[in-house]
Amino acid sequence: MNQGSTAAGGGPSEEAGRRRPARWTQRYANRLLFSDLLVVAVTLSSFRMLSLPDTIGTVAWNGPFRVSYWLVLVVVGVMWIIALAAAGTRDRHAVGHGVEEYQRIVRASLVAWGSLLGIAFFLQMNLARSLFVIALPVGIVLLLFSRWAWRQWLRRQQRQQSFVHRTVVIGERGKIAHVTRMIGRSVGTGLHLVGIVTAGGGTNRSVSGLPIVGTYETAADAVAAVDADTVIIAGADDLDPLTLRRLGWTMSDRDVDWVVAPALTDIAGPRIHARPVAGLPLVHVSFPRLEGVNRFFKRAFDLAGALILIVLFSPVMLVVSIVVKADSPGPVFYAQERVGRLGRPFRMIKFRSMRADADDQLASLLDLQGTATRPLFKVVDDPRITRVGRFLRRHSLDELPQLINVLVGELSLVGPRPQRAEEVALYDDAAHRRLLVKPGMSGLWQVSGRSKLDWEDALRLDLYYVENWSFTQDIVILFRTVRAVIAPGRSAR
Repeated sequence: MNQGSTAAGGGPSEEAGRRRPARWTQRYANRLLFSDLLVVAVTLSSFRMLSLPDTIGTVAWNGPFRVSYWLVLVVVGVMWIIALAAAGTRDRHAVGHGVEEYQRIVRASLVAWGSLLGIAFFLQMNLARSLFVIALPVGIVLLLFSRWAWRQWLRRQQRQQSFVHRTVVIGERGKIAHVTRMIGRSVGTGLHLVGIVTAGGGTNRSVSGLPIVGTYETAADAVAAVDADTVIIAGADDLDPLTLRRLGWTMSDRDVDWVVAPALTDIAGPRIHARPVAGLPLVHVSFPRLEGVNRFFKRAFDLAGALILIVLFSPVMLVVSIVVKADSPGPVFYAQERVGRLGRPFRMIKFRSMRADADDQLASLLDLQGTATRPLFKVVDDPRITRVGRFLRRHSLDELPQLINVLVGELSLVGPRPQRAEEVALYDDAAHRRLLVKPGMSGLWQVSGRSKLDWEDALRLDLYYVENWSFTQDIVILFRTVRAVIAPGRSAR
Protein backbone atom coordinates (compact mmCIF):
# COMPACT_ATOMS: atom_id res chain seq x y z
CA MET A 1 0.00 0.00 0.00
CA ASN A 2 1.29 3.46 -0.82
CA GLN A 3 2.21 5.69 2.08
CA GLY A 4 -0.19 8.35 0.88
CA SER A 5 -3.12 5.97 0.48
CA THR A 6 -6.51 6.83 1.90
CA ALA A 7 -6.47 3.83 4.18
CA ALA A 8 -3.56 5.28 6.05
CA GLY A 9 -5.53 8.46 6.65
CA GLY A 10 -4.35 12.00 7.26
CA GLY A 11 -2.83 13.45 10.39
CA PRO A 12 -4.72 13.77 13.62
CA SER A 13 -5.42 17.46 13.14
CA GLU A 14 -6.96 16.83 9.73
CA GLU A 15 -9.26 14.00 10.87
CA ALA A 16 -10.15 15.21 14.35
CA GLY A 17 -12.53 17.81 12.95
CA ARG A 18 -14.46 15.13 11.04
CA ARG A 19 -15.85 13.32 14.09
CA ARG A 20 -19.39 12.05 13.85
CA PRO A 21 -22.23 13.77 15.73
CA ALA A 22 -23.71 12.22 18.87
CA ARG A 23 -24.95 8.70 18.09
CA TRP A 24 -28.20 6.96 18.81
CA THR A 25 -26.39 4.92 21.46
CA GLN A 26 -25.97 8.03 23.61
CA ARG A 27 -29.61 9.02 23.13
CA TYR A 28 -30.66 5.49 24.08
CA ALA A 29 -28.42 5.55 27.16
CA ASN A 30 -30.03 8.85 28.22
CA ARG A 31 -33.46 7.22 28.03
CA LEU A 32 -32.23 4.32 30.14
CA LEU A 33 -30.90 6.79 32.71
CA PHE A 34 -34.27 8.52 32.92
CA SER A 35 -35.97 5.12 33.22
CA ASP A 36 -33.58 4.02 36.00
CA LEU A 37 -34.18 7.25 37.91
CA LEU A 38 -37.93 6.77 37.61
CA VAL A 39 -37.82 3.14 38.75
CA VAL A 40 -35.59 3.89 41.74
CA ALA A 41 -37.70 6.89 42.76
CA VAL A 42 -40.99 4.99 42.45
CA THR A 43 -39.61 1.96 44.31
CA LEU A 44 -38.25 3.89 47.29
CA SER A 45 -41.13 6.37 47.58
CA SER A 46 -43.70 3.57 47.32
CA PHE A 47 -41.84 1.66 50.01
CA ARG A 48 -41.92 4.70 52.30
CA MET A 49 -45.63 5.37 51.81
CA LEU A 50 -46.94 1.78 51.64
CA SER A 51 -44.61 -0.38 53.72
CA LEU A 52 -43.55 1.83 56.62
CA PRO A 53 -45.98 2.84 59.38
CA ASP A 54 -46.64 6.56 59.73
CA THR A 55 -45.11 6.39 63.18
CA ILE A 56 -41.68 5.70 61.67
CA GLY A 57 -40.59 9.09 60.41
CA THR A 58 -36.94 9.13 61.39
CA VAL A 59 -33.97 6.81 61.65
CA ALA A 60 -31.87 6.59 64.82
CA TRP A 61 -28.23 7.30 63.98
CA ASN A 62 -25.26 6.67 66.27
CA GLY A 63 -27.21 6.93 69.50
CA PRO A 64 -29.24 10.12 70.07
CA PHE A 65 -29.02 11.50 66.56
CA ARG A 66 -32.00 11.06 64.26
CA VAL A 67 -32.43 11.72 60.54
CA SER A 68 -35.51 11.84 58.31
CA TYR A 69 -36.37 8.55 56.62
CA TRP A 70 -36.99 10.46 53.40
CA LEU A 71 -33.42 11.77 53.49
CA VAL A 72 -32.11 8.24 54.03
CA LEU A 73 -34.11 6.99 51.04
CA VAL A 74 -32.77 9.83 48.88
CA VAL A 75 -29.21 8.82 49.81
CA VAL A 76 -30.04 5.18 49.04
CA GLY A 77 -31.41 6.19 45.64
CA VAL A 78 -28.29 8.21 44.81
CA MET A 79 -26.06 5.29 45.85
CA TRP A 80 -28.14 2.96 43.68
CA ILE A 81 -27.93 5.20 40.60
CA ILE A 82 -24.18 5.70 41.06
CA ALA A 83 -23.66 1.93 41.37
CA LEU A 84 -25.65 1.33 38.17
CA ALA A 85 -23.48 3.86 36.35
CA ALA A 86 -20.21 2.53 37.79
CA ALA A 87 -21.11 -1.03 36.75
CA GLY A 88 -21.61 0.07 33.14
CA THR A 89 -25.28 -0.92 32.98
CA ARG A 90 -25.82 1.66 30.25
CA ASP A 91 -22.58 0.96 28.38
CA ARG A 92 -23.25 0.75 24.64
CA HIS A 93 -21.34 -2.51 24.41
CA ALA A 94 -23.66 -4.23 26.90
CA VAL A 95 -27.16 -2.81 26.41
CA GLY A 96 -29.69 -4.08 23.92
CA HIS A 97 -28.54 -7.68 23.55
CA GLY A 98 -27.40 -10.68 25.56
CA VAL A 99 -27.62 -11.15 29.32
CA GLU A 100 -24.66 -9.00 30.37
CA GLU A 101 -26.87 -5.93 30.80
CA TYR A 102 -29.14 -7.79 33.24
CA GLN A 103 -26.20 -9.29 35.12
CA ARG A 104 -24.64 -5.86 35.62
CA ILE A 105 -27.91 -4.49 37.00
CA VAL A 106 -28.16 -7.27 39.57
CA ARG A 107 -24.50 -6.97 40.58
CA ALA A 108 -24.67 -3.17 40.87
CA SER A 109 -27.83 -3.34 42.97
CA LEU A 110 -26.36 -5.89 45.35
CA VAL A 111 -23.18 -3.81 45.72
CA ALA A 112 -25.16 -0.63 46.43
CA TRP A 113 -27.38 -2.26 49.01
CA GLY A 114 -24.50 -4.20 50.52
CA SER A 115 -22.67 -0.90 50.98
CA LEU A 116 -25.78 0.55 52.61
CA LEU A 117 -25.90 -2.40 55.00
CA GLY A 118 -22.26 -1.84 55.94
CA ILE A 119 -22.77 1.89 56.48
CA ALA A 120 -25.86 1.23 58.60
CA PHE A 121 -23.91 -1.23 60.74
CA PHE A 122 -20.97 1.08 61.45
CA LEU A 123 -23.17 4.14 62.07
CA GLN A 124 -25.61 2.09 64.15
CA MET A 125 -28.54 3.16 61.98
CA ASN A 126 -31.81 1.48 62.88
CA LEU A 127 -33.03 0.75 59.33
CA ALA A 128 -36.20 -1.29 58.83
CA ARG A 129 -35.48 -4.85 57.67
CA SER A 130 -38.32 -4.52 55.17
CA LEU A 131 -36.16 -2.02 53.28
CA PHE A 132 -33.89 -4.89 52.29
CA VAL A 133 -36.58 -7.59 52.10
CA ILE A 134 -39.08 -5.60 50.01
CA ALA A 135 -37.52 -2.56 48.34
CA LEU A 136 -34.37 -4.29 47.08
CA PRO A 137 -35.95 -7.28 45.26
CA VAL A 138 -38.87 -5.20 43.97
CA GLY A 139 -36.48 -2.56 42.67
CA ILE A 140 -34.27 -5.13 40.92
CA VAL A 141 -37.29 -6.75 39.27
CA LEU A 142 -38.61 -3.38 38.10
CA LEU A 143 -35.20 -2.37 36.76
CA LEU A 144 -34.90 -5.63 34.82
CA PHE A 145 -38.43 -5.28 33.49
CA SER A 146 -37.85 -1.69 32.39
CA ARG A 147 -34.67 -2.69 30.54
CA TRP A 148 -36.55 -5.58 28.91
CA ALA A 149 -39.32 -3.19 27.83
CA TRP A 150 -36.77 -0.76 26.38
CA ARG A 151 -35.14 -3.66 24.56
CA GLN A 152 -38.47 -4.58 22.94
CA TRP A 153 -38.87 -0.96 21.84
CA LEU A 154 -35.34 -1.00 20.45
CA ARG A 155 -36.07 -4.18 18.48
CA ARG A 156 -39.08 -2.53 16.84
CA GLN A 157 -36.98 0.49 15.89
CA GLN A 158 -34.23 -1.69 14.47
CA ARG A 159 -36.67 -3.63 12.31
CA GLN A 160 -37.35 -0.27 10.66
CA GLN A 161 -33.59 0.31 10.22
CA SER A 162 -33.57 2.94 12.95
CA PHE A 163 -31.28 2.88 15.99
CA VAL A 164 -28.80 0.61 14.21
CA HIS A 165 -25.07 0.65 13.55
CA ARG A 166 -24.34 1.10 9.84
CA THR A 167 -21.59 -1.45 9.38
CA VAL A 168 -18.91 -2.21 6.80
CA VAL A 169 -17.07 -5.55 6.87
CA ILE A 170 -13.42 -5.65 5.73
CA GLY A 171 -11.45 -8.77 4.80
CA GLU A 172 -11.25 -11.77 2.49
CA ARG A 173 -14.42 -12.77 0.68
CA GLY A 174 -14.67 -16.15 2.37
CA LYS A 175 -14.22 -14.70 5.86
CA ILE A 176 -16.62 -11.87 5.08
CA ALA A 177 -19.23 -14.41 3.98
CA HIS A 178 -18.84 -16.27 7.29
CA VAL A 179 -19.17 -13.12 9.41
CA THR A 180 -22.16 -11.77 7.50
CA ARG A 181 -23.88 -15.17 7.64
CA MET A 182 -23.47 -15.32 11.44
CA ILE A 183 -24.80 -11.77 11.84
CA GLY A 184 -27.66 -12.32 9.40
CA ARG A 185 -29.10 -15.34 11.19
CA SER A 186 -29.16 -13.61 14.58
CA VAL A 187 -31.71 -11.07 15.76
CA GLY A 188 -31.06 -8.08 17.93
CA THR A 189 -27.45 -7.46 16.92
CA GLY A 190 -28.18 -3.84 16.05
CA LEU A 191 -25.83 -4.13 13.06
CA HIS A 192 -27.08 -3.02 9.65
CA LEU A 193 -24.60 -4.29 7.05
CA VAL A 194 -24.28 -1.69 4.29
CA GLY A 195 -21.26 -2.92 2.34
CA ILE A 196 -17.95 -4.72 2.30
CA VAL A 197 -14.35 -3.80 1.59
CA THR A 198 -12.12 -6.45 0.08
CA ALA A 199 -9.24 -6.94 -2.34
CA GLY A 200 -9.88 -5.42 -5.78
CA GLY A 201 -10.42 -7.29 -9.00
CA GLY A 202 -12.93 -9.86 -10.14
CA THR A 203 -16.29 -9.46 -11.86
CA ASN A 204 -18.46 -10.27 -8.84
CA ARG A 205 -19.22 -6.94 -7.21
CA SER A 206 -21.00 -8.33 -4.18
CA VAL A 207 -20.45 -10.87 -1.41
CA SER A 208 -23.37 -12.52 0.38
CA GLY A 209 -25.67 -10.01 -1.28
CA LEU A 210 -23.73 -6.99 0.02
CA PRO A 211 -22.14 -4.53 -2.40
CA ILE A 212 -18.38 -4.08 -2.53
CA VAL A 213 -17.94 -0.41 -1.65
CA GLY A 214 -14.15 -0.23 -1.78
CA THR A 215 -10.78 -1.93 -1.64
CA TYR A 216 -8.12 -1.96 1.06
CA GLU A 217 -6.49 1.10 -0.54
CA THR A 218 -9.73 3.14 -0.44
CA ALA A 219 -11.20 1.69 2.76
CA ALA A 220 -11.41 4.95 4.75
CA ASP A 221 -13.17 6.82 1.93
CA ALA A 222 -15.51 3.87 1.36
CA VAL A 223 -16.56 3.83 5.02
CA ALA A 224 -17.27 7.57 4.90
CA ALA A 225 -19.16 7.28 1.58
CA VAL A 226 -21.75 4.85 2.99
CA ASP A 227 -21.95 6.82 6.28
CA ALA A 228 -20.90 3.79 8.33
CA ASP A 229 -20.26 4.16 12.05
CA THR A 230 -18.88 0.65 12.59
CA VAL A 231 -16.16 -1.38 10.87
CA ILE A 232 -15.79 -5.13 11.36
CA ILE A 233 -12.41 -6.65 10.49
CA ALA A 234 -13.08 -10.18 9.27
CA GLY A 235 -9.41 -10.81 8.50
CA ALA A 236 -7.34 -11.35 5.38
CA ASP A 237 -3.88 -12.74 4.66
CA ASP A 238 -3.06 -9.75 2.45
CA LEU A 239 -4.21 -7.19 5.03
CA ASP A 240 -0.97 -6.67 6.95
CA PRO A 241 -0.79 -5.39 10.57
CA LEU A 242 0.68 -2.01 9.56
CA THR A 243 -2.18 -1.31 7.16
CA LEU A 244 -4.71 -2.34 9.80
CA ARG A 245 -3.01 -0.10 12.34
CA ARG A 246 -3.12 2.93 10.08
CA LEU A 247 -6.73 2.26 9.14
CA GLY A 248 -7.59 1.90 12.82
CA TRP A 249 -6.08 5.32 13.54
CA THR A 250 -8.20 6.85 10.79
CA MET A 251 -11.37 5.21 12.12
CA SER A 252 -10.54 6.39 15.64
CA ASP A 253 -10.12 9.98 14.45
CA ARG A 254 -13.49 9.77 12.72
CA ASP A 255 -15.16 8.16 15.77
CA VAL A 256 -15.98 4.95 13.89
CA ASP A 257 -16.24 1.79 15.99
CA TRP A 258 -13.45 -0.71 15.31
CA VAL A 259 -14.48 -4.36 15.76
CA VAL A 260 -12.29 -7.41 15.15
CA ALA A 261 -14.14 -10.67 14.43
CA PRO A 262 -12.12 -13.71 15.57
CA ALA A 263 -12.34 -17.03 13.79
CA LEU A 264 -14.06 -18.53 16.87
CA THR A 265 -17.85 -18.28 16.77
CA ASP A 266 -20.73 -18.82 19.20
CA ILE A 267 -18.61 -17.79 22.19
CA ALA A 268 -20.37 -15.69 24.83
CA GLY A 269 -18.78 -12.56 26.29
CA PRO A 270 -18.08 -13.88 29.82
CA ARG A 271 -15.85 -16.59 28.35
CA ILE A 272 -13.62 -14.11 26.53
CA HIS A 273 -10.73 -12.45 28.34
CA ALA A 274 -8.36 -10.05 26.57
CA ARG A 275 -4.75 -10.18 27.70
CA PRO A 276 -2.13 -7.95 26.03
CA VAL A 277 1.17 -9.79 25.65
CA ALA A 278 4.17 -8.15 23.94
CA GLY A 279 1.82 -5.70 22.24
CA LEU A 280 -0.45 -8.48 20.97
CA PRO A 281 -4.11 -8.34 22.13
CA LEU A 282 -4.36 -12.07 22.86
CA VAL A 283 -7.86 -13.39 23.52
CA HIS A 284 -8.17 -16.13 26.12
CA VAL A 285 -11.29 -18.31 25.93
CA SER A 286 -12.34 -20.09 29.13
CA PHE A 287 -14.54 -23.17 29.18
CA PRO A 288 -17.72 -23.24 31.29
CA ARG A 289 -17.99 -25.88 33.97
CA LEU A 290 -21.44 -26.93 35.17
CA GLU A 291 -20.19 -28.65 38.27
CA GLY A 292 -19.68 -28.08 41.98
CA VAL A 293 -21.52 -25.02 43.26
CA ASN A 294 -22.98 -24.22 39.85
CA ARG A 295 -24.54 -27.67 39.52
CA PHE A 296 -25.86 -27.51 43.10
CA PHE A 297 -27.60 -24.17 42.54
CA LYS A 298 -29.01 -25.24 39.19
CA ARG A 299 -30.44 -28.41 40.76
CA ALA A 300 -31.83 -26.45 43.73
CA PHE A 301 -33.44 -23.98 41.34
CA ASP A 302 -34.97 -26.85 39.34
CA LEU A 303 -36.44 -28.45 42.47
CA ALA A 304 -37.89 -25.22 43.82
CA GLY A 305 -39.20 -24.16 40.40
CA ALA A 306 -40.79 -27.54 39.65
CA LEU A 307 -42.56 -27.70 43.03
CA ILE A 308 -43.93 -24.17 42.68
CA LEU A 309 -45.10 -24.77 39.10
CA ILE A 310 -46.78 -28.07 40.00
CA VAL A 311 -48.76 -26.34 42.74
CA LEU A 312 -49.68 -23.39 40.50
CA PHE A 313 -50.65 -25.49 37.49
CA SER A 314 -52.32 -28.41 39.26
CA PRO A 315 -55.84 -27.08 38.43
CA VAL A 316 -54.80 -26.64 34.79
CA MET A 317 -53.35 -30.15 34.66
CA LEU A 318 -56.59 -31.58 36.08
CA VAL A 319 -58.66 -29.82 33.42
CA VAL A 320 -56.27 -30.90 30.64
CA SER A 321 -56.47 -34.52 31.83
CA ILE A 322 -60.27 -34.47 31.60
CA VAL A 323 -60.28 -32.82 28.17
CA VAL A 324 -57.66 -35.20 26.71
CA LYS A 325 -59.61 -38.24 27.94
CA ALA A 326 -62.87 -36.92 26.52
CA ASP A 327 -61.47 -35.81 23.16
CA SER A 328 -60.12 -39.12 21.78
CA PRO A 329 -59.65 -42.75 22.85
CA GLY A 330 -56.41 -43.59 24.57
CA PRO A 331 -54.50 -42.82 27.78
CA VAL A 332 -54.24 -39.34 29.26
CA PHE A 333 -50.45 -39.46 29.54
CA TYR A 334 -47.88 -40.44 26.95
CA ALA A 335 -44.44 -41.70 28.01
CA GLN A 336 -41.58 -42.11 25.58
CA GLU A 337 -37.95 -43.05 26.06
CA ARG A 338 -35.60 -40.14 25.47
CA VAL A 339 -31.83 -39.77 25.77
CA GLY A 340 -30.62 -37.68 28.69
CA ARG A 341 -27.29 -36.39 29.95
CA LEU A 342 -24.27 -38.44 28.84
CA GLY A 343 -26.55 -40.71 26.81
CA ARG A 344 -28.56 -42.11 29.74
CA PRO A 345 -32.13 -43.03 28.68
CA PHE A 346 -35.21 -42.04 30.67
CA ARG A 347 -39.00 -42.03 30.24
CA MET A 348 -40.31 -38.54 29.46
CA ILE A 349 -43.95 -37.87 30.37
CA LYS A 350 -46.37 -35.69 28.40
CA PHE A 351 -50.09 -35.22 28.02
CA ARG A 352 -51.13 -37.25 25.00
CA SER A 353 -51.64 -34.90 22.05
CA MET A 354 -51.76 -37.51 19.25
CA ARG A 355 -53.75 -40.56 18.34
CA ALA A 356 -52.89 -43.67 20.30
CA ASP A 357 -51.14 -45.31 17.30
CA ALA A 358 -49.04 -42.25 16.44
CA ASP A 359 -45.61 -43.88 16.93
CA ASP A 360 -46.39 -46.59 14.36
CA GLN A 361 -46.90 -43.94 11.66
CA LEU A 362 -43.84 -41.76 12.36
CA ALA A 363 -41.35 -43.56 10.08
CA SER A 364 -43.63 -43.48 7.05
CA LEU A 365 -44.46 -39.79 7.54
CA LEU A 366 -40.78 -38.86 7.82
CA ASP A 367 -40.00 -40.84 4.67
CA LEU A 368 -42.86 -39.11 2.89
CA GLN A 369 -41.52 -35.62 3.62
CA GLY A 370 -37.88 -36.71 3.08
CA THR A 371 -36.51 -35.95 6.57
CA ALA A 372 -35.94 -39.47 7.91
CA THR A 373 -32.14 -38.98 7.85
CA ARG A 374 -32.15 -35.71 9.82
CA PRO A 375 -31.84 -35.87 13.61
CA LEU A 376 -34.93 -33.71 14.19
CA PHE A 377 -38.08 -35.80 13.75
CA LYS A 378 -40.66 -33.10 13.06
CA VAL A 379 -43.63 -33.78 10.81
CA VAL A 380 -45.02 -30.69 9.10
CA ASP A 381 -48.82 -30.41 9.44
CA ASP A 382 -48.79 -33.65 11.40
CA PRO A 383 -52.07 -35.54 10.75
CA ARG A 384 -51.66 -37.59 13.94
CA ILE A 385 -52.31 -34.62 16.26
CA THR A 386 -55.77 -34.51 17.79
CA ARG A 387 -57.97 -31.42 17.85
CA VAL A 388 -57.27 -30.80 21.54
CA GLY A 389 -53.65 -31.83 21.11
CA ARG A 390 -53.09 -29.04 18.58
CA PHE A 391 -54.16 -26.46 21.15
CA LEU A 392 -52.09 -28.10 23.89
CA ARG A 393 -48.97 -28.11 21.73
CA ARG A 394 -49.42 -24.54 20.59
CA HIS A 395 -49.40 -23.35 24.21
CA SER A 396 -46.98 -26.08 25.45
CA LEU A 397 -49.55 -27.38 27.92
CA ASP A 398 -48.74 -30.97 26.88
CA GLU A 399 -45.30 -30.46 28.47
CA LEU A 400 -46.55 -29.81 32.02
CA PRO A 401 -46.20 -33.44 33.25
CA GLN A 402 -42.46 -33.15 32.57
CA LEU A 403 -42.26 -31.22 35.83
CA ILE A 404 -42.26 -34.72 37.39
CA ASN A 405 -39.16 -35.54 35.33
CA VAL A 406 -37.57 -32.36 36.70
CA LEU A 407 -38.36 -33.37 40.28
CA VAL A 408 -36.69 -36.77 39.95
CA GLY A 409 -33.63 -35.23 38.27
CA GLU A 410 -34.04 -36.55 34.72
CA LEU A 411 -34.77 -33.12 33.24
CA SER A 412 -33.85 -29.54 34.06
CA LEU A 413 -36.17 -26.56 33.64
CA VAL A 414 -33.75 -25.24 30.98
CA GLY A 415 -31.51 -27.22 28.66
CA PRO A 416 -31.39 -28.79 25.19
CA ARG A 417 -34.58 -30.68 24.44
CA PRO A 418 -34.17 -34.47 24.86
CA GLN A 419 -34.42 -36.52 21.68
CA ARG A 420 -35.24 -40.08 20.76
CA ALA A 421 -32.53 -42.71 20.52
CA GLU A 422 -33.16 -42.90 16.75
CA GLU A 423 -32.41 -39.19 16.45
CA VAL A 424 -29.29 -39.41 18.61
CA ALA A 425 -28.05 -42.25 16.38
CA LEU A 426 -27.86 -39.69 13.54
CA TYR A 427 -25.68 -37.27 15.51
CA ASP A 428 -22.25 -36.23 14.30
CA ASP A 429 -19.41 -35.37 16.71
CA ALA A 430 -20.61 -31.80 17.20
CA ALA A 431 -24.19 -32.81 17.95
CA HIS A 432 -23.07 -35.22 20.66
CA ARG A 433 -22.01 -32.20 22.75
CA ARG A 434 -25.72 -31.60 23.37
CA LEU A 435 -25.53 -34.56 25.76
CA LEU A 436 -22.93 -32.93 28.03
CA VAL A 437 -25.65 -31.16 30.04
CA LYS A 438 -28.97 -32.33 31.41
CA PRO A 439 -31.81 -31.86 28.89
CA GLY A 440 -34.53 -29.37 29.69
CA MET A 441 -38.25 -28.66 29.45
CA SER A 442 -37.38 -25.49 27.55
CA GLY A 443 -34.26 -24.47 25.72
CA LEU A 444 -32.65 -21.72 23.71
CA TRP A 445 -33.92 -22.90 20.35
CA GLN A 446 -37.46 -23.38 21.65
CA VAL A 447 -37.67 -19.68 22.52
CA SER A 448 -35.83 -18.59 19.35
CA GLY A 449 -38.15 -19.95 16.70
CA ARG A 450 -39.69 -23.22 17.90
CA SER A 451 -40.92 -25.32 14.95
CA LYS A 452 -39.72 -23.02 12.18
CA LEU A 453 -36.02 -23.72 12.84
CA ASP A 454 -34.22 -26.39 10.87
CA TRP A 455 -31.80 -28.85 12.47
CA GLU A 456 -28.67 -26.80 11.76
CA ASP A 457 -30.02 -23.69 13.50
CA ALA A 458 -31.48 -25.72 16.38
CA LEU A 459 -28.14 -27.47 16.89
CA ARG A 460 -26.24 -24.18 16.75
CA LEU A 461 -28.42 -22.70 19.50
CA ASP A 462 -28.19 -25.82 21.66
CA LEU A 463 -24.40 -25.89 21.35
CA TYR A 464 -24.28 -22.20 22.20
CA TYR A 465 -26.20 -22.99 25.39
CA VAL A 466 -23.88 -25.88 26.26
CA GLU A 467 -20.71 -23.87 25.60
CA ASN A 468 -21.89 -20.70 27.33
CA TRP A 469 -24.10 -21.84 30.20
CA SER A 470 -24.88 -19.30 32.89
CA PHE A 471 -27.54 -19.04 35.58
CA THR A 472 -28.61 -15.65 34.25
CA GLN A 473 -29.12 -17.13 30.80
CA ASP A 474 -31.41 -19.78 32.31
CA ILE A 475 -33.53 -17.06 33.92
CA VAL A 476 -33.78 -15.15 30.64
CA ILE A 477 -34.79 -18.31 28.75
CA LEU A 478 -37.51 -19.02 31.33
CA PHE A 479 -38.93 -15.52 30.94
CA ARG A 480 -38.87 -15.91 27.17
CA THR A 481 -40.56 -19.28 27.57
CA VAL A 482 -43.44 -17.68 29.47
CA ARG A 483 -43.85 -15.15 26.68
CA ALA A 484 -43.72 -17.87 24.00
CA VAL A 485 -46.40 -19.89 25.83
CA ILE A 486 -48.73 -16.92 26.29
CA ALA A 487 -48.23 -15.58 22.76
CA PRO A 488 -46.90 -18.57 20.75
CA GLY A 489 -46.96 -16.90 17.32
CA ARG A 490 -46.98 -18.62 13.97
CA SER A 491 -43.95 -20.83 14.58
CA ALA A 492 -45.62 -22.87 17.35
CA ARG A 493 -47.04 -26.24 16.39
